[in-house]
Amino acid sequence: MTTLAKVPVTVVTGFLGSGKTTLIQHLIRNANGKKLAVLVNEFGSEGVDGDILKSCADANCPTENIIELANGCICCTVADDFIPAMEQLLARPVRPDHIVIETSGLALPKPLLKAFDWPEIRSRITVDGVIALADAEAVAAGRFAPDPVAVDAQRAADGNLDHETPLSEVFEDQIACADIVLLTKADLAGAEGIRTAKEVIAAEMPREVPMLPIVDGTIDARVILGLGAAAEDDLASRPSHHDGEEEHEHDDFNSVVIDLPEIVDIDALVASIKGLAREQNVLRAKGYIAVEGKPMRLLVQSVGERVRHQFDMPWGGRPRQSKLVVIGEHGDIDEAAIKARLGV
Repeated sequence: MTTLAKVPVTVVTGFLGSGKTTLIQHLIRNANGKKLAVLVNEFGSEGVDGDILKSCADANCPTENIIELANGCICCTVADDFIPAMEQLLARPVRPDHIVIETSGLALPKPLLKAFDWPEIRSRITVDGVIALADAEAVAAGRFAPDPVAVDAQRAADGNLDHETPLSEVFEDQIACADIVLLTKADLAGAEGIRTAKEVIAAEMPREVPMLPIVDGTIDARVILGLGAAAEDDLASRPSHHDGEEEHEHDDFNSVVIDLPEIVDIDALVASIKGLAREQNVLRAKGYIAVEGKPMRLLVQSVGERVRHQFDMPWGGRPRQSKLVVIGEHGDIDEAAIKARLGV
């Protein structure tokens, strides 16, 4: 049976390690009967988030409804990647009730919203809402929202300085495009951290939107799915640092994939990853690691010096190949130095 109703699409944006994959895992498991499809866009050639999501696929979101794109920015390759992926999802024998797009941590959401106006898809899908995730602990510490007074003072002292770092521009573009902001890792931030994070974000927002603290991606799907925002028709209220540009670049960031041998000492690997953040300004590391004597693969994910790891599933018939994706600002990615720090 066909329908002329547009399929709603929720765009989930947020900085590196803000918890996007964890949120979508929760949505898949708690979709309230909705048939979901997921498009995962990662920065770097090795997909990790897609594998994580496929591990929790079920009848309402089967594995074939989860598509990975590893180009880092689907809005830059609309014709080659985004449009075919969306058409593939819409052509499923059972059309999804709702599509969720997980952008890469480096993506700017507004150019993606513009892609929804492409003739091939604009009559069939609509942006139900943009959900921006912000690490409450990090925001409260002021890592991606510099003090405007201090910035003005620096600019006055040195006219060659940019008024904002690339990271802060990405962060501000993401929250400015949002219909709801989720303050993740609220348990780590605490009540005072949540209050501070809300104040920081509110100061950057062009309009008032709900800001909700969450832990481990847990939120009722009814709160963030079904907003009916039609965000593709509401671009004027979602300002961007890149408004007026014909295209945008991602040369501020780079990634490398490091092949590792089987490891014996997990704590030593964690210490090395923390060292990369501390000594080489690595923003994010993620991957699957083979541990000697263990039949299950070790999922490792880091944001700065915060490293999380867990055995997620048996290797099964997959090759026991350890790969770690390392992401940082362009000038900080030195593959030889990263390999040396990891003992490769």
